[in-house]
Amino acid sequence: DSDHEVPSYLAERMANVRRRRQDRRPAEASSLKSKIITWEPSEEFKKNSHVINTPVQTMYIMGDLGPYGKLGHREYEHVLCTVKVDGNGVITVKPDFTGAKGAYRIEQDGEKREVWKYTIENVSVRVQPEEEEREQRVFTDVRTGLTGPGVHSLFSVSAQGYEYDNLYVHFFVELPSQWSSPVFQQLSGVTQTCATKTVGWDKVAHFCYPFTLDMFFTQGDESEDSLPQWPVLYFEVLSLDFWQRYRVEGYGSLVLPASPGLHMLTTPTWRPVELGTVAELRRFFIGGSPELEDITYARIPSTFKGERLSRFGFRTETTGSVTFRLYCLQQSKAFLETSALRQRMQSVLDRLGGFSQQSSVYGVLEAFQRARRRMQEARQSLPQDLISTSASSAHFVSRP
Repeated sequence: DSDHEVPSYLAERMANVRRRRQDRRPAEASSLKSKIITWEPSEEFKKNSHVINTPVQTMYIMGDLGPYGKLGHREYEHVLCTVKVDGNGVITVKPDFTGAKGAYRIEQDGEKREVWKYTIENVSVRVQPEEEEREQRVFTDVRTGLTGPGVHSLFSVSAQGYEYDNLYVHFFVELPSQWSSPVFQQLSGVTQTCATKTVGWDKVAHFCYPFTLDMFFTQGDESEDSLPQWPVLYFEVLSLDFWQRYRVEGYGSLVLPASPGLHMLTTPTWRPVELGTVAELRRFFIGGSPELEDITYARIPSTFKGERLSRFGFRTETTGSVTFRLYCLQQSKAFLETSALRQRMQSVLDRLGGFSQQSSVYGVLEAFQRARRRMQEARQSLPQDLISTSASSAHFVSRP
């Protein structure tokens, strides 16, 4: 409790302790287990092992208390306040804010024995209650996904059954209308070149390439009958051999799963071919092969605006397949609201296809709409007198 007491080295180091170290190397842990006592520890070992290290950034508020005309001399400089910020976001001010404790004193050495008094106050503008409430509301909206149902996907990829070795995959995700992603989000990627390994009868390349994707769906002004499109993953498999010969091995596309959880999806691929043996000889000896100018042609081209898509005359060859391991997470504020809001937002969730049954529901609704249009067209083509006669002669009898 003495005013002249100086804190020890251990006390100063332990003052910054906030959490356990998570960045210890496995080699250090194994060495400590095998060697319990270190008879000749180094200074670095003492600092790292004796106390817990937390990264700290230190800033000083200095005061030059020299007389007029002697400013800038080191002997007149004094530390008025020390501000430390550690890796956990904890701010330490030493000495503390003055408050009701009175001013701090600095007594200089010398003939005059000058005494300086100063105070430390927090003069930051206090946040207004309205701004604090708005900020809290923004944080809540971000956590619960106010912009609409959000989809978070993480996937890795493997390829098997291709003709040549040293494969790599180029892919990108196409977002339909009403879908968006963060500005910093990358929608495409290229895996590393991977040599295949024989597993059973196939040559398999395990890329172990994780790719994270965040997407958001925003409800528009479309009618309730319309169904939103789901994001599509387009990819192409290529090979590059020792002589830098480049070949296209296959194209494919995959609609991202509409239900959360783990999905293992295998997609077959194909590649364009030319008639005759010249193209295959060129592919074998010098590399190179026919390529798609627009990779979306693997499904429905992005430039297609017609009603029927014909690929007549386009020759392809079946190649291998690509397996995607997808982890999907879906988040929406509708999952947490009251039953009234759930009923109001249920239209959005239903339009997303009921998640696990989207494909079947989508097909049934499309077939129903087509049948309804055909019935309306047939009804319009009939004479009006026949329609009125059939309507007047129709009777329904209810039986118990």
